[in-house]
Amino acid sequence: MRDDPLPVMIFAAGFGTRMGALTADRPKPMIPVAGKPLIDHALGLVHDAGVTRIVMNLHYRPDQLRSYLSDTDILFSEEQPDILETGGGLRHALPLLGPGPVYTMNSDAVWSGPNPLAHLARAWDPDRMDGLLLCIPRENAVGHTGKGDFEFTGTGPARRGPGAIYSGLQIVKTDDLATIPEAHFSLNRLWDVMLESNRLFATTYPGKWCDVGRPEGIELAEDMLQYGHV
Repeated sequence: MRDDPLPVMIFAAGFGTRMGALTADRPKPMIPVAGKPLIDHALGLVHDAGVTRIVMNLHYRPDQLRSYLSDTDILFSEEQPDILETGGGLRHALPLLGPGPVYTMNSDAVWSGPNPLAHLARAWDPDRMDGLLLCIPRENAVGHTGKGDFEFTGTGPARRGPGAIYSGLQIVKTDDLATIPEAHFSLNRLWDVMLESNRLFATTYPGKWCDVGRPEGIELAEDMLQYGHV
């Protein structure tokens, strides 16, 4: 684990279409969960992990997030006129993030358990890894019904397949972003490069996690936070 925390890229540019009417007049990170906007849940974990360089991408209704976070030191990477997806958005933000590995984090998840960024940092080994995904066992992914995203052992590289669920949080080296020609692309393209060279790894989060990507996720997340389970 590094002594100095890595910078973090928080993805907050999306349209939040799965939230329906809830995002008609605001970006998804501003939807309240347990008495505060989703973005505050993410930022609480980031600050608790000691991260000082925070970059957030913006596209849909960006002025609301800029205004809400105006008294912070967060750096904003606005994507206009087009949204660039996760991979393109990360590459666009590199001048603000600086060189070297970074955390990337979705802004629409709620966690119950140890700090996930600190947990990820303890498992990070840059000599072996170009990327390290934080994954959730299916029984600890509240409200998630999918078959999972990645299979991995305690020591070997990850591979795609039904298994643990990718949480939206990772540590990743950004060098290979320069090899991808498209402007708009998913982080899946970067993972493909790492999978090819057996440099993509994953580790398991020991607590619970709830994806708040749909309206029903709000109540599930609030119950998880209140009771530790649903």
